[in-house]
Amino acid sequence: MAALLRKALKKKIFHPNGDRLFAVIEVMTSTREDERYYLCSSVTNCKEVQITFVKNLASSQDEQFEKINTWFLKDLKLVDGKEADQDNPHFDMHFDKVYGWETSSTASKYTFVRCLQELNHHYLGKKILFVNFDIDYLIGASSNLNRGDCMLALNMCVLYICNCVLTTERPVQVNVVKVKKSDKGDFYKRQTAWALRDLAVVDAKDANKENPEFDLHFEKVYKWVASSTAEKNAFISCIWKLNQRYLRKKLEFINVSSQLLEESVPSGENQSVAGGDEESLDEYQELNTREEQDIEIMMDGCEYAISNAEAFAEKLSRELQVLDGANIQSIMASEKQVNILMQLLDEALKEVDEIEHKLSSYEEMLQSVKEQMDHISQSNDLIQLSNTNNMKLLEEIEFLVNYLDLSKGHIKALTDGDLSSSKGIEACTNAAEALLQCMNVALRPGHDELQAVQQQQQQFKDLREQFARRLANHLNNVFVQQGHDQSSTLAQHSVELSLPKHLPFHRDLLRYAKLMEWLKNTDCEKYEGLNKNYVDYISRLYEREIKEFFEVAKIKMTGTSKEGKKFGLHGSSGKLTGSTSSLNKLTVQGSGNRRSQSSSLLDMGNMSASDLDVADRTKFDKIFEQVLSELEPLCLAEQDFISKFFKLQQSPALPGSIVGDSTDVDGALLSRPHNISGDRHSLPSEKEEAGIIRSMMIKVFRCIEPELNNLISLGDKIDSFNSLYMLVKMSHHVWTAENVDPASFLSTTLGNVLVTVKRNFDKCILNQIKQMEEVKISKKSKVGILPFVSGFEEFAELAETIFKSAERRGDLDKAYTKLIRAVYNNVEKVANESQKTPRDVVMMENFHHIFSTLSRLKIACLETERREAKHKYTEHLQFYVIYSLGQPLEKLNHFFEGIEARVAQGIREEEVSYQLAFNKQELRKVIKEYPGKEVKKGLDNLYKKVDKHLCEEENLLQVMWHSMQDEFIRQYKHFEGLIARCYPGSGITMEFTIQDILEYFSSIAQSH
Repeated sequence: MAALLRKALKKKIFHPNGDRLFAVIEVMTSTREDERYYLCSSVTNCKEVQITFVKNLASSQDEQFEKINTWFLKDLKLVDGKEADQDNPHFDMHFDKVYGWETSSTASKYTFVRCLQELNHHYLGKKILFVNFDIDYLIGASSNLNRGDCMLALNMCVLYICNCVLTTERPVQVNVVKVKKSDKGDFYKRQTAWALRDLAVVDAKDANKENPEFDLHFEKVYKWVASSTAEKNAFISCIWKLNQRYLRKKLEFINVSSQLLEESVPSGENQSVAGGDEESLDEYQELNTREEQDIEIMMDGCEYAISNAEAFAEKLSRELQVLDGANIQSIMASEKQVNILMQLLDEALKEVDEIEHKLSSYEEMLQSVKEQMDHISQSNDLIQLSNTNNMKLLEEIEFLVNYLDLSKGHIKALTDGDLSSSKGIEACTNAAEALLQCMNVALRPGHDELQAVQQQQQQFKDLREQFARRLANHLNNVFVQQGHDQSSTLAQHSVELSLPKHLPFHRDLLRYAKLMEWLKNTDCEKYEGLNKNYVDYISRLYEREIKEFFEVAKIKMTGTSKEGKKFGLHGSSGKLTGSTSSLNKLTVQGSGNRRSQSSSLLDMGNMSASDLDVADRTKFDKIFEQVLSELEPLCLAEQDFISKFFKLQQSPALPGSIVGDSTDVDGALLSRPHNISGDRHSLPSEKEEAGIIRSMMIKVFRCIEPELNNLISLGDKIDSFNSLYMLVKMSHHVWTAENVDPASFLSTTLGNVLVTVKRNFDKCILNQIKQMEEVKISKKSKVGILPFVSGFEEFAELAETIFKSAERRGDLDKAYTKLIRAVYNNVEKVANESQKTPRDVVMMENFHHIFSTLSRLKIACLETERREAKHKYTEHLQFYVIYSLGQPLEKLNHFFEGIEARVAQGIREEEVSYQLAFNKQELRKVIKEYPGKEVKKGLDNLYKKVDKHLCEEENLLQVMWHSMQDEFIRQYKHFEGLIARCYPGSGITMEFTIQDILEYFSSIAQSH
């Protein structure tokens, strides 16, 4: 009836709306007996879970259902089971208000609540509170029961009852159920159920000894302990019987006595179960989907199929009798047609026999044809094999002819080709490339054993050696001839500061670049010989050119030949001889001659701008820059030529090309072949080739570095400040060369020379410092601005001009720091040793000059020294003012110093006048000695004395005089204050006022 109720509810209430019904329980109400009420849980098409309250109006003709109320599960907040430990069919559901229900049984209540839990978990996942429920009924029992679980080990039959239940509904389903007995009385709770079809193994632990333990293997292993071994055996026997009767599945019983299972087997005469009911259970078959649909359609056609089952059964019985009669009549009417069909089948069998006979004859004929075709096929295979062999032989012959054949034109070019003309070089290049391709052909297995192939390869080797020897001899002659031609043009460059250009020579030789690559890949010995010969010839040529170039540069640096004699130059043309030894013997001439050998801060301080001869330094700078500018492209051009001509890989590619049409000359490169003969050396790697280029460049330009060092030494002897120009220029060229190729010969050579320049620069700075320390000041004249202070100013101006955009600014900053510190130390040294000029004046004037210089030049690294110079200048200015003002009012100063000493000893200021040495009469006496006329006279003498101390260069007299005026007024106010405090009411005042002081200072300054 429960299944019929669900179908009716689906049909009437839920299926029309597309809803899915999940659970139905009957609830009790106090209404009429012919009305029933149900709670239903369903899911809509929108995946919303509903709880519906339905009323059933039962009648004999039809069943009617009415929806009373509907709630959504998402609005459910709490479910209250009322009682967790006792049977209680009541429960409450809390929506916006509380609804109380009573079910037909506690089991129905738990079934419905579990359904709500599952729907919430699957569709909503919200938190709903379930209170006052037995958690074991809602969630299920533990998956592994041990000996300590609920005292199961003590008494399984008392606390837990495991039983096998056979449901009364069809189809038959056998379950193993765990039931818990309540502690409060004879009340049992069903906790967990397992289907017997899910049971895999029954483990009795021990078949020979009495042991109440056993395991049941479902999806997990469940361990149990019975109250006795007999009860365990009875339970296992029951499982075995039910399995044999209803499931007949392969269930494994281990550690179970075979006798126990044999006793469970029924005797032959009792194997069939008595009773019609059990037979019907065994013969029952579950309806398939089609049968179930047919039954539903049949029940839909009868309105009282559920409400009046007996009437529905009678109706079906009558319809079945009608159908049986119709079937019998149909069978009797079709007997004639069956006889006709049988005759037709007999005729068809005869036709089949005839067809089979014909097929057999055809098969014999085909067998004969097959044998003939097999014979033809074998003949065709032999013919095909012969053709294949002929094709392969032809292919091998064509391969050897095509790849091991060198044309007569190529052979003639290799033996007699003209290597001096462009057309002949091109023909030789093509022939050499063709020869290389023939020699590099990868022969197939067995080819090298053919006599013709061996003869051809020997001919190729002879041609290779002959052409390589002819090419090497020709290129050696070209190297020698080119060196003679280049030497003839050397004289025209001797009077100009420029190096001869080797561009035509390089262009002519680059025509042989491909042939050099061929020689490199085929004959390393001759290739290396050409490499060595080229370096020998070209290095001697470059040595003559570069030495002559540097001789011209040295002459231009030293000026006329007369002036050149000071530096070891002799001869009518001013040519430098013995570039290394003569420079080392140069000595510094006396300062009485024209400034030529060296400069110092002392020299700069004693000379005017015209004496410094800025034009000479500018001339040296231009000459040195021109020397470097000539050398740099020369080295880069030669390195690029060596790389292209000898086919050596540079580390980074040089930008641009030295030859305008080198692309046409160089063309595509030949592919590198494998070893041609066993005596060939392996080709060098790119790193090794870069090393070869550097080695060749060092040999070719071996005289550049010594000549540059000699030129630098000469420039340093001409003027030590030339090292500033050389440091800036050399740093710039080194930086440029490193950007092109950090590992190139030019970068390395200029870097080595830069180290020498830097050492000369450092030596120059140390010499300036040494000369500062050795300076001597005249004892009979005033000091003024020290020469090295003025010299530092000139040096800083010159250095800032030279290093304006230099890369090595850090070197100058370090030199500044050393020089300024030496200047400060030596200014203090001279000030301490000065006898004619006061120490404070020397310090004040010189530090004022340094401060002005640093403020004007704004040298960032000397900002701290600039502030220090200002501090020292201000400090010594104040010291000198205070010291000088003590002279005109000496007695008055001494008198008030005595008053201050008494006050310091503890005498009160108003009691000082009672001291004998400081009474009012003594004060008046001292004041009378300094009337206004005497004060003015003393200030006038002070002005003259200050004027004698100060130098005219700094023009600090007015600044000093104004500071003295302020200090004098300050002392005057101090004296007036002491008189007012120590001699109150005496009416004693100075005989001159502040206004008089201002007039004295002003008139004295104007008069001078």
